[in-house]
Amino acid sequence: MAKFLNTSATNFFLEELIKNAKERLILISPYLRLNDRIKELLEDKDRLKIDVRIVYGKSDLHPEEIKWIQKLDYVRLSFCKNLHAKCYLNESECIISSLNLYEFSQVNNNEMGISVRKYEDDDVFKDAYEEAQRIIRISEEVRISLDEVKTDKVEAQTELEIEQENLKFKKLTTAKLASKVGLKTPDLLEQLVNKGYLKLENDKHFLTDTGKAIGGEFRTGQFGMYFLWDENTEI
Repeated sequence: MAKFLNTSATNFFLEELIKNAKERLILISPYLRLNDRIKELLEDKDRLKIDVRIVYGKSDLHPEEIKWIQKLDYVRLSFCKNLHAKCYLNESECIISSLNLYEFSQVNNNEMGISVRKYEDDDVFKDAYEEAQRIIRISEEVRISLDEVKTDKVEAQTELEIEQENLKFKKLTTAKLASKVGLKTPDLLEQLVNKGYLKLENDKHFLTDTGKAIGGEFRTGQFGMYFLWDENTEI
């Protein structure tokens, strides 16, 4: 049977859900700014080699947040456009709540939610898990590069500013270049690796010297870290 959670209970049970994850962990939150306690718990999951998927949709990623994620080999980050759902799952429990994984919200806002355990309500848990998987499938994985962020005070650009700047220099994001050449983004990334423009290490892409030589760039923007390519890049 589902358990009602008030503000304090939501925070408590969320931490317990993360701590108790043994196989997988899914965190879906439109706004993302993790507090130190959540980071500590996720670092422990990473040490235990537990697969962690984080999906966000609305907030800028601060450079410090990006640097922290870079260090984690088993935490994958995805961006989902128009995301409003807040849902947190491990292999045996699910929390559906109004709470974002955002430090300010966890401290200042009045929240509520419900907790569902698989062994108590398998059908509801299964439905929530399948919907979480669907959200992951329609999301675009953010490839975090280990290239050094040049300044700790990089201001996140708006999507419009990014587009305007890219148009000025005739540069395309990986997703837009993929659309231009008629490929899916993962297939284009594979081609860029085969060409030697990117290298793949620990499931993360890095811009190579060859990639830089043909005009590839590494940038920080609203949706995290991304690559830019000349619109006439040979694929």
